[in-house]
Parts: sequence; structure tokens; C-alpha cells
Amino acid sequence: MKILRIATRKSPLALWQTEHVAERLRVAYPDLQIELVPLSTRGDEQLDRSLAAIGGKGLFLKELELAMERGEADCAVHSLKDVPMELEPGFRLPAILQRADSADAFISNHFDDIAALPEGAHVGTSSLRRRAQLLKLRPDLRVSDLRGNVNTRLAKLDEGQYDAIILACAGLLRLGMADRIRSRLDAPDWLPAPAQGAIAIECADNADDIARLVAVLDDATTRICVEAERAANRALGGSCHLPIAALATLNGENLHIAGLVGDAATGRCVRAQTSGAASGADALGKAVAASLLEAGAGQFIA
Repeated sequence: MKILRIATRKSPLALWQTEHVAERLRVAYPDLQIELVPLSTRGDEQLDRSLAAIGGKGLFLKELELAMERGEADCAVHSLKDVPMELEPGFRLPAILQRADSADAFISNHFDDIAALPEGAHVGTSSLRRRAQLLKLRPDLRVSDLRGNVNTRLAKLDEGQYDAIILACAGLLRLGMADRIRSRLDAPDWLPAPAQGAIAIECADNADDIARLVAVLDDATTRICVEAERAANRALGGSCHLPIAALATLNGENLHIAGLVGDAATGRCVRAQTSGAASGADALGKAVAASLLEAGAGQFIA
């Protein structure tokens, strides 16, 4: 193969991630030419409503998958947290890159952390998971939807529309905006979205040559951890309609996973965790999901 065409969203973060993949592949294959195929997705275009209201995170993938089906692109690069638990038939994820920072970031121009916010402060986030955890800590807060790319969201904060916003640390670090992180929201007190911080490469099921090519970027540790997290999310019926969090960590051959399901209206949350052999990542994810359901998560999901 002389030329590899990679489909990507047009946002600055998506382009950074795709160019990062391209650079890694150029190092692995010096003779390979890489072309980016930037596309606009429905998820990027419809910013006046929440993702849950317009159909979910899969809207960020559809146009990229159509480009592959039409033969206009060979593969696509995604933030794995935006990839639905079940891929569209005919596609697979042959490479998951080493995960970056999985934590969320508290961002404010006037306050150091969530505890420092004044009563009734206005916080922006597009995530039901973040909303539930915010209200668990501070039920007095006023939490509103915040859509758009990273720059758009930061601009709304800087315009004074919000007292604080919550974004992923990984996106800010990738865009060179580490200075905007006022404080980190870390496990175990605060849990991220399943697979947050990981980049995935998608290709067609029958594109074995593409799969072999990009597999050089696959990170075994990250794949094990996100497999457990996504298994938990899948077992809970996970989508952007549900406030679900999960984080798996690998220590040698021992895999630990913590999960959370919340109520975005009240801030009520249930938690569970379990550990076991890394070879059983899928089973561990399902086990923590079962524990969450036993702890009462079903009432939030219903």
C-alpha cells in the first residue's frame, strides 16, 4: 500500500488525534503516504440540543463509516469514548492506541475546584455522567448543557456564560491547553467515561490489509482496560442517555475495574468495583455491571 486515506472529523481535537495517528504510522512505514479526509458529522453540526436528544454519540461516526463504504477512505480515527458499544455491522477496531490521561478537568477562571464554587454556581457540561457526579458533590449547583468543540466551550466560559465547565484532560493536553486545567477530577472519587483518553482506529471487517497495517499502533494494556470498561457499559445498556462511568487499571496480571451509575436529575449514584485476572476483562466488566444493578442502578437506568 502506497497511500492510506484516514477519515476524521473536522474539529481541532479530532484533527490533532488523526495527525498523531498519521505521524505514528509514518514512523512505522517511512514509504507510506497518508491523506486525511476531513468530514463534518451530524454530531458536530447540531449543537443546539444534547447528544441524547439527537441520537447519541454514534452520530460522530456515521459519516466517516459512509466514507469508508463509498471507498473514499480506508480507515477512520475516533475518540474511543465516542464509539458506540456495538459497532455498525461490517466494521471493526483493529488498533487502540496507548491511553492518555483518563481524568476529567475542572476549568474555571475564578475558582480552584468544585468545592470553591459559590452556592448556585453555573456549571456547563454536555455529559449526563458529569452532571450526576457534580450534583452528588454539590446539589446546589445549576448545571446546563454545553456543546461544541473544545475551543467553543472554553470561549463560552471566557464570555462569562458559566462559572466553570468540565472537559476531558486528554483533549486539553493534546491541544496544548494544560494551563486551562484548574484541578483534576480523579478516581476513585470521580470516574471518567468508559474508554476516555483512548484513540481508536476503525476499518471495514473485510479490510484485512488495513487492519494489519494499523495494528502496529495497538496497545495491549489499553485494549484490556477499555475492553473491561466497555463490557460494563454494554451490560448496562450504556449510551449517552445514561450517566455511566467506568475505569479499569492493570497492575501486572491483575485488572481492577470501578464503575458508577448515577441519576443526572438528583445526583444519586451507586458504585461497585471488582478485580481479577486480566485475561477475563470482558467478564470483569460484566461482573461490575451486575454489582451495580444489585446496588440499585436499575432504577436510574429505567
